[in-house]
Amino acid sequence: MNRWDELTGGSSGEDYAARLAVVADSGKDMHGEARFCAALVPAGARVLDAGCGTGRVMIRLAELGYDCVGVDLDESMLAVARREAPELTWIRADLTDFAPADVHAAAGFDLVVAAGNIFPLLATGTEAAAVSRLAAALRPGGLFVSGFGLDEAHLPVPPSITLPEYDTYCAAASLAFVGRFATWDADPYEGGGYAVSVHRR
Repeated sequence: MNRWDELTGGSSGEDYAARLAVVADSGKDMHGEARFCAALVPAGARVLDAGCGTGRVMIRLAELGYDCVGVDLDESMLAVARREAPELTWIRADLTDFAPADVHAAAGFDLVVAAGNIFPLLATGTEAAAVSRLAAALRPGGLFVSGFGLDEAHLPVPPSITLPEYDTYCAAASLAFVGRFATWDADPYEGGGYAVSVHRR
């Protein structure tokens, strides 16, 4: 069982969507991740949203003209995503053994994005496997983008992965470091409890 399931029981999709709706109604910008990704690859690019949840990021990217596939293990989250955007491709799969061919999806994505604390919420010890699987879904030259918390102030669970560990997993998966930011608005990373990392296959 991954740490997300331990935290939520795998049945939090509707509650999660309701909380996001409250935040959106408050006027908060909800599209920083999509904007960040759109600055990296042109419209029309193939994007894999790894740990897509209720689909907030992917739905926005699709609206911007990207060819998107969403993958998540939590069926309650996917149910919301499918209801909100039934025309898009939503796949239930475990990121630690995900293979596009197994779910009749072509590999060769231009960008893989893992937003929303995906790696700290995996089962401890499976992070390297998830990075390797997601890297394999990229085309040569494709970009791998992830953003996650590094301390208790930015996570719903105790921290479980450091940036040096994450970079080691990326290097083992033949991903080269491109850059790191403190936010999805591309503020420079100078240390701190949250980081957005970009690597290239």
